[in-house]
Amino acid sequence: MAVSGQIRISEAQMDKRYCLLAAGMVIQFCAGVIYVWSVFREPVANHLSWEAGAAALTSSIMLATFVLGIILGGYAQDKIGPRKASLVGSVLFGAGMACTGLATAAAPWLVYVTYGTVAGLGVGTVYTSTIAAVQKWFPDQRGFASGMIVGAFGLSLVVFAPLARVMLSGLGVPNTFLVFGASFFVICGGCSLLIANPPAGYAPAGYTPTLAASQKRQYSPGEIIRTRQFYLLLGGLFFTLPAYFILNPAFLSLGVARGLSEGLAVLGVALTGISSAAGRLTVSWVSDKTGRKTAMVCIAGLILIATLVMIVGEGALFLICIMLISFGFGGVISVYSVMTTDSFGTRYGGMNFGLVMLGFGLSALAFPIISTKLTAEGCYTSSLLLVAATCAIAILLVSLMQGPRKNASRT
Repeated sequence: MAVSGQIRISEAQMDKRYCLLAAGMVIQFCAGVIYVWSVFREPVANHLSWEAGAAALTSSIMLATFVLGIILGGYAQDKIGPRKASLVGSVLFGAGMACTGLATAAAPWLVYVTYGTVAGLGVGTVYTSTIAAVQKWFPDQRGFASGMIVGAFGLSLVVFAPLARVMLSGLGVPNTFLVFGASFFVICGGCSLLIANPPAGYAPAGYTPTLAASQKRQYSPGEIIRTRQFYLLLGGLFFTLPAYFILNPAFLSLGVARGLSEGLAVLGVALTGISSAAGRLTVSWVSDKTGRKTAMVCIAGLILIATLVMIVGEGALFLICIMLISFGFGGVISVYSVMTTDSFGTRYGGMNFGLVMLGFGLSALAFPIISTKLTAEGCYTSSLLLVAATCAIAILLVSLMQGPRKNASRT
């Protein structure tokens, strides 16, 4: 049964949502550079005469503030709108990157503040504000639009990792960060001006929400934490991702130990970035056709199989396994953002997704520490068995989730 009272928009206005999607993808593409710290780490440590272990901590701080930024950014876009929230995030992101270039050997810990905290918060803010806005413009293709947005974020690693290496070599550490910061401030700030929510009652041509969908409850953050679905989503995210968080930082050394040449191992890093971007782009789009639960179960199963094979996998087989895990990681991130909106509505989508992403942050912090305790002399067998068990738990949690109702009919 269709619902009356929907606003039908002109073809020119229809084009606007694709312009907004493109602007959001540019912002996400730039923001993804925050994950290139593995490339920045050694040059920054050498430039600042900084201990390698202390420099590596920057990534953990960034990851924590990234999740915090998603929560705060979701709150901000719900209160002041996605344009202002995205603009604030762009300022923080650009300023944090640029100021990282000003750090000196007298106070290397300032990188924790500039890159780890300020830039991390900025990236989290633009991440959630653009995703939330785009999902509202694409109620008919929510998985596709979310996949494009987070796919651009994942693709960033493929482009910026080699670019950063060239710039660090040619320009040096301070100038590289100053150029990156200024560029991202201008690009992301400009694109933020195009980010906006659709008008009330908006409906794309050819799309008519059902009566049930139009009357669907819009859950506030305070309400979702009292639902079983929230904890199943958070737990599913927490238990599906450990393989990536444990293996990705050690990929180079582990790949060489498993028979890859150093050159092929370096190439493998780029391939994992491509795989992650492919997972982000395709899995949420496929979930529009298969259903979210089916997609999430398949991804958790894929990661489970890949980790078990990796216990004995060497050479090319090892490389395939790590690529599958990276593909699954990207797919999980994209599908869970859509599943959150399907479950709790779009009105508070930014903040609600930020709360679900706590599962991401907790997983990233907990499992590398656990793996360190289990890993003996470079043997990851115990960690891989642990990961397989967590994937099995994730499959169980997903099976208990409430699948989203069909929310639209085509006219």
